[in-house]
Amino acid sequence: MNKNIGLLFSNYGPYHIARLESLSNYLSIKNLQAVGIELSRSEKRYPWQTKLENLTLPIISVIKNSSLEETKLIHLIKQLLTTLKQVDPTVLAISGYFNPSMLVALFWCRLRNKPVILFSETTESDFERVWWKETIKRLIVKQFKSALVGGKPHKRYLMKLGMPEKAIFVGYDIVGNDTFLPDEIQHLPKPLDRPFFLTVNRFITKKNLPFIIDSYAKYRQQVADKAWDLVLCGDGELRPQIEKQIAELNLQTVVHLPGFLQQEEMLPYFAHAGCFVHGSTTEQWGLVVNEAMAAGLPVLVSNRCGCFEDLIIEGVNGFGFDPENSQQLTSLMLKISAESFDKQKMGNTAFKHIQDFSPDRFANGLMQAVEYATTH
Repeated sequence: MNKNIGLLFSNYGPYHIARLESLSNYLSIKNLQAVGIELSRSEKRYPWQTKLENLTLPIISVIKNSSLEETKLIHLIKQLLTTLKQVDPTVLAISGYFNPSMLVALFWCRLRNKPVILFSETTESDFERVWWKETIKRLIVKQFKSALVGGKPHKRYLMKLGMPEKAIFVGYDIVGNDTFLPDEIQHLPKPLDRPFFLTVNRFITKKNLPFIIDSYAKYRQQVADKAWDLVLCGDGELRPQIEKQIAELNLQTVVHLPGFLQQEEMLPYFAHAGCFVHGSTTEQWGLVVNEAMAAGLPVLVSNRCGCFEDLIIEGVNGFGFDPENSQQLTSLMLKISAESFDKQKMGNTAFKHIQDFSPDRFANGLMQAVEYATTH
């Protein structure tokens, strides 16, 4: 009997499409089928405008005409159960276990003795851990047969929650690297006529943008007219606060806020930035770091990001920093923007390293997780 693999996410964005497309190549070899399932076609938190036409694998939207946030939970669950019954997956891969809908899907499968795979990018240091919550998590994790995780810290945490090491595979957190190929995007028009540091974030507290702006202000004080500009792509609830901080520091002409951009609108910024900065105080992975490295940029990354251990080779393809140490980030900005620093060499190394984190890594890891889940 052919296996029908279901992949359940809240919403399919560009990252997910790249993973699904790569997976299709593996499925044809192994005589398997797969279908993508998303809770809703739109989500306010991530307002992607993802095109689903001409995909090699089907994607079914549980809710089509309203955003996930606007949908009543009881209606969402009812529609999800109907969708699962129609798809009837042999094995289901689920994005996390925090969302109530994901838990419903988990227990729908368990009641039917269908193996379930966990997609996880949670690390132990993401949040302060409370013993009773961890106890509940261990009970939930036991319901999964296998897991596909981002990298080393995510694997360690799942093992601590009781999943056997042999049941955990890596390759979850990847992007479509080919979209950002430096040779393909360098012809795009420059968004600025001056060199710049680039960040891409939702404007929320954990992204630590006031810290980056403060560090940048100190950097600019030291190099004056030789300083690079700073571009903060994204939007969110903290935008008024960020605009106020920029004004108070008199940085309105050198700190740019182009807003939330779709992936294709981001490409000119990745093509022409001098360096990418990601300063989150907590981050399960940080896929924008993958994108920056795929575009051949050197990166400055908070050492609390989940991707840090797997992606950053200190001083080789980028640098890490403490997201509470403003002077440390300022010093790194000074270092990387200096004329004597070989930014091209570091960017080339970042590009080479991220090729190991391609959509094929996701497809290969998932197929290993499926094989384990259906044979153990």
